[in-house]
Amino acid sequence: MSDDTAKNILAICGSTRQHSSNHQLIKCIASIFSEQVQINLLHNISTLPHYNPDDDKEKAPEAVTHFRNLVLQSDGILICTPEYAHGVPGSLKNAIDWLVSSSSFSGKPTVLITASTDGKFGHAALLETLKVIEAKQVEQLQLRIPFIQTKIHNNIISDEKTLQEINALMAKFIDIMQ
Repeated sequence: MSDDTAKNILAICGSTRQHSSNHQLIKCIASIFSEQVQINLLHNISTLPHYNPDDDKEKAPEAVTHFRNLVLQSDGILICTPEYAHGVPGSLKNAIDWLVSSSSFSGKPTVLITASTDGKFGHAALLETLKVIEAKQVEQLQLRIPFIQTKIHNNIISDEKTLQEINALMAKFIDIMQ
């Protein structure tokens, strides 16, 4: 794909740690698929203000407007997140809450990867939220990667099964965006 036709994917990391396994996973995916898509990482979701419907009436805060525009301008969304205390990380849920009233996710192809120790509870909760906000094909574009710390080494996906699953998932995602 030439740069003129490459699909633009916004990657959202649910971890606020800059060197988390989920950040590493996004970098790995961006590297593997660099000739097919442009993956842009949203930096620091923790800087978004706490969601308050009273602040979302006529004009949302500038950081929120910027975030919404990034979502709207993307061809698809890639979410890589850990699970915290059997739930969705607070900063990620807060970011998604800011998108509800704008309908930014509606019809947007969205991949959900939960990479954590187990992740089944947070994954299920986030999947439900993404379905409610009409993320496109998210039920077909999901993956849980348990024990992610053992599957990435030196910014390379070292587990063959995980690499195969990511390749299949991303191929389906790229096809849906076409």
